[in-house]
Amino acid sequence: MGYKDSVYGESSLYAFFKTAFVPALRPAFIKCVSSIVFNFFLRQWHLAFLGRLGRGVPVSDVDHPLDGKIPFAPSWVAVYMDFSNFWIRMAAFFLRRFGRLAHAPVADFLLSTGRLYAFAARTYRRNLSTTARPFYIARPRFFLIHLLDPHLMCIPSLHIMVAINSYASFAAIARALGQEENLARQIIEVRQGAMSISRSILFVKQHSVNCIAASLYAMHCFDPALFPEGEAEAFLAELFAPPPPPDKNLTIPADCKTHPSVSPDTELASDVQAEITGHILSLYRRFLAQRPAAGPWEEPLVSFMKPLRR
Repeated sequence: MGYKDSVYGESSLYAFFKTAFVPALRPAFIKCVSSIVFNFFLRQWHLAFLGRLGRGVPVSDVDHPLDGKIPFAPSWVAVYMDFSNFWIRMAAFFLRRFGRLAHAPVADFLLSTGRLYAFAARTYRRNLSTTARPFYIARPRFFLIHLLDPHLMCIPSLHIMVAINSYASFAAIARALGQEENLARQIIEVRQGAMSISRSILFVKQHSVNCIAASLYAMHCFDPALFPEGEAEAFLAELFAPPPPPDKNLTIPADCKTHPSVSPDTELASDVQAEITGHILSLYRRFLAQRPAAGPWEEPLVSFMKPLRR
């Protein structure tokens, strides 16, 4: 296959210039970028500064003993750091293939990504969260992570929420354009890519297994039609599974990859996988059961973090 028909063959720079300078896309681009900068970078650094002054939002340590059973695998940092390019390449894929027909759905996708950051920030405003991560800067990407990320927004994980929103939106856009059958292989490809990114947060020790449960819950609350409970549980069930075999009916070639940067393919013992997925599923269902019928969706997450505050 190479990357000729792959979403991974798209250029993030192409999507950037296209969305920034095409009038039909520019307003969505500006809103999306503004929300990301404000709700993640500026908000996190502001809260981190106030915390140092003793006037900040409470911070909770959200690690779980199961995190100790997951090895630290620095090679996965390339996957972890690629999550921004992951969703940007999807916009490029549709814009390059379908031109003006893709303008409206891509603009909606950009707006939803921006809203996602604001949505997750409703939890961060009330309770920050962190995990124990090794101070490892032997690779430049890790140095950049430690330099730019105060590591205070773990629950819910925007890495996972953005990855899920991206693959689910990709499938939705394909359906809206009447291309679901023609893009069946790419839909599988981006879903597997979202799983790789979700695994990477554990292998580079940027998040806890608790963060995955919180992110699945938060993503369902954000858009239950796009990410229903059944899909959330299916996503979790396949999180550590190998990629699907080539399917002749879908013309998926044998070299279709879960993610071009996944190397080495870190394996967890089957009993450890079962423990982790069982815990995440139980906690995810607990959050769903505790969601108030009327009131802030983030309440179960804040209640979970209260006993873990420093």
